Amino acid sequence: MPRRYDPDRRRRLVDAAIRVVARDGIAGLSHRAVAAEADVPLGSTTYHFATLDDLLVAALRQSNENFGRLLAERLPEGGAGDLATQLARALGEWLGGDRTGVELEYELYLAALRRPALRPVAAEWTEDAAALLTRRTDPRTARALLALMDGICLQVLLTGGAYDEEYAREALDRVIARTPPGT
Repeated sequence: MPRRYDPDRRRRLVDAAIRVVARDGIAGLSHRAVAAEADVPLGSTTYHFATLDDLLVAALRQSNENFGRLLAERLPEGGAGDLATQLARALGEWLGGDRTGVELEYELYLAALRRPALRPVAAEWTEDAAALLTRRTDPRTARALLALMDGICLQVLLTGGAYDEEYAREALDRVIARTPPGT
């Protein structure tokens, strides 16, 4: 039987891995589960991803792109306006959408604590997000804003509470207001 050309197979496998992790958690991820979810032969998963860590790296990278894209849209190059308000609104959009996707992103992100292969991808996301924020503030403030945004997201996700955009805006504004002029 001739081999079928499938240029999107790698992407479909990553999408399937994300669905498996969303449904069963990282502990439920296996090459077999991903192959079944993607409806491809088991050998396809091991061909494209030799290890589960390789698959998790690809899944985390793809998940990171979602919030990164939203942040880039809300903070365009040369943009102006109230940064705290824009960030609080972006968080509201992020948390107001499909929470399963947000939970999945944080689950993959926090998996880097136990899986060293994921750490460079988590660090890459932090660097990329900080670079977006440094369009509007200094690098130290950018990192502080990211830490605060992560904390707010985690609190909302872990408590199941509603996102309070005004609280987020005030907290973000406090970090921005403490930035010494000229830094």
